[in-house]
Amino acid sequence: MPWQEVTTMTLRTEFVMLAIQEGSNIAQLCRLFNISRDKGYKWIRRFKEHGDTGLHDCSRRPRNSPMQTAASVESAILALREEHPAWGGRKIKACLEAGREQVFPAPSTITEILRRNGKLDPAQSSKHKAFIRFEHPTPNALWQMDFKGHFPTRQGRCHPLTVLDDHSRYNLVLQACKERSGCRLQIRITGADDHG
Repeated sequence: MPWQEVTTMTLRTEFVMLAIQEGSNIAQLCRLFNISRDKGYKWIRRFKEHGDTGLHDCSRRPRNSPMQTAASVESAILALREEHPAWGGRKIKACLEAGREQVFPAPSTITEILRRNGKLDPAQSSKHKAFIRFEHPTPNALWQMDFKGHFPTRQGRCHPLTVLDDHSRYNLVLQACKERSGCRLQIRITGADDHG
């Protein structure tokens, strides 16, 4: 005899059929089926209200979306985009609100409306541009100096000064300075012709 295939629906049906019998112990059935009592009572209630169809999973989609953009506003956005194909969300919002009392959606919402309706080219989107890292081709050919903010100490403010090799990102210097303008930095560069 082949194995009987068990699905979620067959388990729910079996649970409800046992639970609706007179004198059944719901808590014990819930332990047997490894579900919470809240879930068990939910399936019993849904079966009594809707029959077998009540045991199916319901859609989790909200019944209404109060913050959804009105169809008339969306069509106005799309119409303006048709007239000006190069305009983005910010420009369209500014143009729609000019001289009107009505408040239109945020530029990001307008951009999402354009994307959803196929009005934006994904290749031209700034999110899809490849990241290009600037890096000098050889070590020690270019160094970067920068103050990395400041923080308080007992002696006053400390301004950390860093010097980085642009190729390797190696930190050559990290020096604490009392102020940015009066900081003196001395770097001794040793080379092949240095004898000492």
